[in-house]
Amino acid sequence: MEEQKKQNILLIGSGGREHAIALKIAESNKLNNFYAIPGNPGIAKVAECNNNIDIMDNDAVVAFSKKNNIDLVIVGPENPLANGIVDELNKVGIKAFGPNAKAAQFEGSKSFSRKFMEKYNLPTVEFKEFTSFNGVTEYIEEKGAPIVIKADGLAAGKGVCVAQTNEEAINFAKDCLENNKFGESSAKIIIEECLFGEEGSYLVFIDSKTFKPMVYSQDHKPIFEGDKGPNTGGMGVYSPAPILEGHENELENEIINRFLNGIKEENIEYKGVLYVGVIKTNTGIKIIEFNCRFGDPETQVILPRMKTDLLEIMNAVSDGNLDSINLEWYDNHCMAVVLSSGGYPGSYEKGKEITGLENITNCQVIHAGTKIVNDKLLTNGGRVLNIVGTGATLNEAAKKVYADIEKIKFEGMFFRRDIGKKELDRQQ
Repeated sequence: MEEQKKQNILLIGSGGREHAIALKIAESNKLNNFYAIPGNPGIAKVAECNNNIDIMDNDAVVAFSKKNNIDLVIVGPENPLANGIVDELNKVGIKAFGPNAKAAQFEGSKSFSRKFMEKYNLPTVEFKEFTSFNGVTEYIEEKGAPIVIKADGLAAGKGVCVAQTNEEAINFAKDCLENNKFGESSAKIIIEECLFGEEGSYLVFIDSKTFKPMVYSQDHKPIFEGDKGPNTGGMGVYSPAPILEGHENELENEIINRFLNGIKEENIEYKGVLYVGVIKTNTGIKIIEFNCRFGDPETQVILPRMKTDLLEIMNAVSDGNLDSINLEWYDNHCMAVVLSSGGYPGSYEKGKEITGLENITNCQVIHAGTKIVNDKLLTNGGRVLNIVGTGATLNEAAKKVYADIEKIKFEGMFFRRDIGKKELDRQQ
């Protein structure tokens, strides 16, 4: 790519992660025209949104890309990646940022992922897969709760049960395998040992040969304060995450270098972001899961800290020359708190009017599940908005975020008031 050529970019997705990516791409001086499918009201401020195309319709996405002379397609969510959108774009000579369908199995199948970790000696856990309910009860009773049950396929972050009792584990497993709780995604489950410790998010850019780590972050998955209640896609996050500091050797050598070695052996090309969910246990760092894309809400606190042009990085990954990039970061702290619809992660109502955003002065407002109807901004998802603050310290970032949240209203609005509390307590 010549230095001068400005690029036409297409972003796929409609969530908070995609809005955060859109804001960063919009800063690039390499940007020409910017499009999104379908986008959201936040993304619409920096890109032309096209909400009449289904992101799972590969042919329609390819046709749009050809028609608008797209130079690079950035794929945000996991479903289109698993659906092979990158393969289809590459076939017609269009560059895409994100792994192809074969590589996307690392997120698309928990079983595939765990077997890979076991084979290439990445720090994994004891697990067993089941495709029918036969033997499940016996296995759970033999291992004993707490124990983790996971739907094998994609389930929007909800296909995991950290069961505190044998009965809870057996019921969730039965729901998956016999009641099709997550459809095709739960036709197979894996049952894993339950790990104890604090979780962290380790994201790296990978171009199949080289990797560049991003700054550490820490997400808060359970819906309620004190990390109680069912798991969500994530209720809040901060960066940097000191719990991972000092573990570079384990993260880089025992995880990423072994991953790169493994994909080479398996003849898998992996270009994009590898998200490694890890847990710090008494016996060291272990892998909870792989995701094949930017984390949500981690992206919302990682990208505001990035100095380097994101578009430049994405081109380098797609072109296979990531080693030419020097990744630079700001030395600040960033926190995001998720405002969710009442009832989430269970059933919730949509279409509630959101007010007060014009009064937000200190924070970035990221749209995650919103829509505009008759000039009014309405809720349109479980996770509705992310309020993102930066500061010289975590405490400063937290104060900005929680002060601004007080100005926002919608019926049923729910959020956790303790994002970052463990870390703030440690700092005290």
